[in-house]
Amino acid sequence: MRILHTADWHFGKTLEGRDRMPEQRQFVAELIALCAQEQIDLVLVAGDVYQTVNPSAQAEELFYAALDGLSAGGTRGVVVIAGNHDNADRIAAARPLADKLGITLMGLPKDVLTPTLAAGGVHRVAAGLGWLELAVPGCAERALVAAVPYPSESRLNEVLTESLDEMELQVHYNARLAGLFQELAVHYRADTVNLALSHVYVQGGLESESEVQIQVGGAYAVHPGVFPATAQYVALGHLHRPQGVQGAAVPMRYAGSPLAYSFSEAGQQKSVVVLDVAPGQPAVWREIPLCSGKPLVRWTATEGVGQVLQWVQEGRDANAWIDLSVHVHSGLQLEEIHRLRDVFAGFVHIRPVLPEASGESNPVAQQRLEELPLDQVFTRFYQERQGVPPDVELIRLFLELASDVEDRDIAQVAAGIGEGVEV
Repeated sequence: MRILHTADWHFGKTLEGRDRMPEQRQFVAELIALCAQEQIDLVLVAGDVYQTVNPSAQAEELFYAALDGLSAGGTRGVVVIAGNHDNADRIAAARPLADKLGITLMGLPKDVLTPTLAAGGVHRVAAGLGWLELAVPGCAERALVAAVPYPSESRLNEVLTESLDEMELQVHYNARLAGLFQELAVHYRADTVNLALSHVYVQGGLESESEVQIQVGGAYAVHPGVFPATAQYVALGHLHRPQGVQGAAVPMRYAGSPLAYSFSEAGQQKSVVVLDVAPGQPAVWREIPLCSGKPLVRWTATEGVGQVLQWVQEGRDANAWIDLSVHVHSGLQLEEIHRLRDVFAGFVHIRPVLPEASGESNPVAQQRLEELPLDQVFTRFYQERQGVPPDVELIRLFLELASDVEDRDIAQVAAGIGEGVEV
């Protein structure tokens, strides 16, 4: 059986207000084509289909179009679980229609699945609470999937401990998940392809800024040992960097997100996992890189705005989202910022870097900062942080506030501003 593992689509997610829906549509088209090219029998989607629990109509439409294309008219198996971003009930709501195409939708860890009619297509031969046995036309093997959608205490509908101690909660949480997977793993057989599917944070995983934490401190951090050792592959969702899990007894991977969703993911090669598995044999997996979506790139222009304009004219990273840091001597005027955005729509952040911030300041001038009038200190601080000088009214309001402070405190405020402390 050939299986494709993907996760963390986050349909509807934007980048600082920039629409990513065209890129997400491009990904869906690429994924459907890849499944046909690789002759995939079963697709596992490990949670976070949507960015929010209340997705837009566009995001929902794209999800259903993806399911329709991936199922190939009911000839390819598809199993989808909810992640921490998803509304569990919303994910499972289309189950009556999805079942007819051999698509399995699971919202909660304790969802009870039932067998479905064969009708010549993909169908669930057997099923129950958190597990299913799937038959795929033209595939001699059957897949047995132990699936645990995002298992928070509320979605498990259980209180794991009355204690507020983080370590104690972690012990109880891991014990509960280990017990749950142990219960599910009893359905594994020697003649089935045995898989586990979940959306959790496993200890030691490398995170990025675009993930919303699903652990309370470290309480919801899962030990690799909670997953069944009899599984031939564990497909995970939540972390956006494609990666394996260190210390796992069986092949265990995060597929990662299909697009880069924050600049902390700049330079990452996005991918899906394709694996070949036969009953009783080790899974053989490989990553297939994706080419959909715009890359996220960081620019640092040490020679000022002119250098940025030159790069734009040369067509550098023309199809990318850009996080720009530009070195300037006296801040960026609003006109300059507007000009940069007019010549290139791909700028997401435009961040001025002044001599003081880049370590190029004159030590003597820094020492004399405390001797400047308070309005000049405030003006300098504001311009460093905002890239433009404050207007007259803002300076007046600041001085009015400062007039209510004793002289000793004013001196402390000025000193703090000189050290870059926000006031």
